[in-house]
Amino acid sequence: MNNEQIKRVAVTILNWNGRALLEKFLPSVVAYTPADLAVIIVVDNGSTDDSIQLLKEKFPTVQIVSFKRNHGFAEGYNLAIQDIFYEYTVLLNSDVEVTPGWLDAPIAAMDADPRIAAVQPKILSLRNKEYFEYAGAAGGFIDFFGYPYCRGRIFNVIEKDEGQYDTEADLFWASGACLFVRTEEYKMARGLDDRFFAHQEEIDFCWRLRSRGYRVVCTPKSVVYHLGGGTLNTEHPHKTFLNFRNNLLMLYKNLPDGKLEPILFIRFFLDYIAAAKFLFTGHYKNAKAVYEARRAFHKMKFDFFGSRLENRILTCVERIPERKRGSILVSFYLLFKRKFSSL
Repeated sequence: MNNEQIKRVAVTILNWNGRALLEKFLPSVVAYTPADLAVIIVVDNGSTDDSIQLLKEKFPTVQIVSFKRNHGFAEGYNLAIQDIFYEYTVLLNSDVEVTPGWLDAPIAAMDADPRIAAVQPKILSLRNKEYFEYAGAAGGFIDFFGYPYCRGRIFNVIEKDEGQYDTEADLFWASGACLFVRTEEYKMARGLDDRFFAHQEEIDFCWRLRSRGYRVVCTPKSVVYHLGGGTLNTEHPHKTFLNFRNNLLMLYKNLPDGKLEPILFIRFFLDYIAAAKFLFTGHYKNAKAVYEARRAFHKMKFDFFGSRLENRILTCVERIPERKRGSILVSFYLLFKRKFSSL
C-alpha cells in the first residue's frame, strides 16, 4: 500500500514572507507530527523572501504549494484545501509551537464522533506559557449580540492556565490559529469566507457548521503555544475596522429572520458606545474605524444575501447552546465577571 494512502491528516501552514517564523516554529511541527499519520504542507502565498529556498534546504520532507500572488488568509486556505483529500486537515498558523502528541486528542475526538466537524487544542501564549493565548484560549463562544469570548479570555482579560479548563468541551467556535477540520465538511461548508479578508472568519465558519448539526470541540489534552499578535497590533484601527465590520456581516449571514433586525438595532447603539469609549480615551482613529465599519457593512451586506439565503435553507439547529442568551458586556462591565468560570 502506498504510504500516502494510509496518511489521514494534512497539516497545512499558510506562509507569506514568513521565513523567520518558519525557521523558528516548523522544527516542532516536523518533530512532533508522525510521518506515518500526517503530511505537512506549507502553502506559500506568493512570498518574495527566501521562504521556499529555506524549506527546500532545511525541511525536505515538507510539501510546498506555491501561489503566484498573495490570496490572503481565507482564500489561501480555501484554494489549498480544494486539492487536499486526506480525511482531516489542520489549519495551523506559522507562529505556533506544537508539543508531543498534539495530534492525538483532536483526531481521537473526531474518530469517536462523526458529528464533530472541527476541533481546537488548548492554546497557550508563547510569550508567557503559564497563560492562555488571546486568539482561542480553551475554546470560543459568542453572546446574544455576537460578541466573541473564550474559556480563559474575556475581552482583554486573559487567565492563567491552572487546569480549570482541562475538560473537553463543546464550543461555538474554534480558533483559526490551530483548527482541525474534517476535510469534506470544510469543503461542504464552503470553507472560510474570503470576503472577510481577516478576523472572525473562523467564527462565521464554525457557526455554519453548528447550525447544520455538527459539533465544534476543544480537546485540552492537546496543547500548542501561539506567538500571536504578529499581524496587527491590538489597538490598530484597521483591526478595529475589520472586527466590527466582519462581526456585523457574520450576524447578517447567520442570524434567524426573527432575530436579525432586533439584534442589529441594538448593535447600532452598542457599537457607537464603543466608538465613544475609543474617542474619550484618545483613540480617535479607532473611533472612526467603528463608524467606517458600520458604513462598510451596509454597503457590503447586499453581496451577502445569497450566503444568508443558503444558510437559512441549510440550517437545522436554530438554538445553539454555546451562544450565550445574555450580554457578555453586561457580565463583564456591570457584574464584573472577568473569568469564564464565573459566567
